[in-house]
Parts: sequence; structure tokens; C-alpha cells
Amino acid sequence: MTVLIDIRTEGFPAELEGVIEKIAADSLRYEAFPEECEISVSIVDNAEIHQINKQFRGIDRPTDVLSFPQLTFAEGERMERNEDGEVVLGDIIISLERAREQAEEYGHSLKREIAFLTAHSMLHLLGYDHMTPEEEKEMFAKQKEILELAGIPRV
Repeated sequence: MTVLIDIRTEGFPAELEGVIEKIAADSLRYEAFPEECEISVSIVDNAEIHQINKQFRGIDRPTDVLSFPQLTFAEGERMERNEDGEVVLGDIIISLERAREQAEEYGHSLKREIAFLTAHSMLHLLGYDHMTPEEEKEMFAKQKEILELAGIPRV
């Protein structure tokens, strides 16, 4: 698996790159994703995620994380592959500013918040959503289990 991490803002602790890589790998294992894959993760500030959110979702405000899956998981879908033959799963964009705010708001570490946002986005890349109460219940249960298995539960 390849995790391409692009840090485009100041103050991101280098050790959290390993957390992103671990949660991405743990999410794939949890879902038994059968292919080697590539994921892109960008760490940005609120201004940049605001602009991306407005451009791609029509929502004129910053958010904590955005996910851009490359697969729809439709039957017969042809998976795009990189030069190493890995499936290009998609892109994750995390606002470091918003992650810090939420970590403080929820009373846990930045590490826990980055892990949560990564697990949440990985599930989006793997075809999950939370548009209905049933989908939300399933997705949030899965991300909780992934974080517990990774040793980063909510305390």
C-alpha cells in the first residue's frame, strides 16, 4: 500500500504521518480490501479546505475532512491503477486547524482526532456513506471498531 502524504500547512507533527498510514492500513484490513492500493492524504488549513469544500461540494465553509473516492464499487467497474499496479482508491483532505479544534472540543489528543478523521475518510473511500440513519449507524460502528483495533479508542 502506498500512502502519499502532502503537508500543506504549518505545525503538523511528523509522528502523525505514521498514524495516518497505520489507520489507512488497518481500515483496509478491517474491510478485507483484496487489492494493494494507493491513497493520497493532504493536510491543509481551514482556508484551503473551505475553498475545496465550496468548489466541489457547493458548501461555503471549512470542514474537518473531505473524501474523494475513485471507486463507486459498481459491478464491472474498471479500477484505475498506478504505475506499481496498485488500485488508486482516492484522496483524503484533512484540515489541521479543524482537527486541533475538534480534539480540544472532544477532550482528546490530536493523534486521536487525526486517526478518527482518517478512519472516517477511509470508509468513504471504501464505499460507505452516512446519508441515512442506517448508513450512519453502520459507518460509525465500523470506524469505532477500526480505532479500537488500532489501539486508539475514544476515552
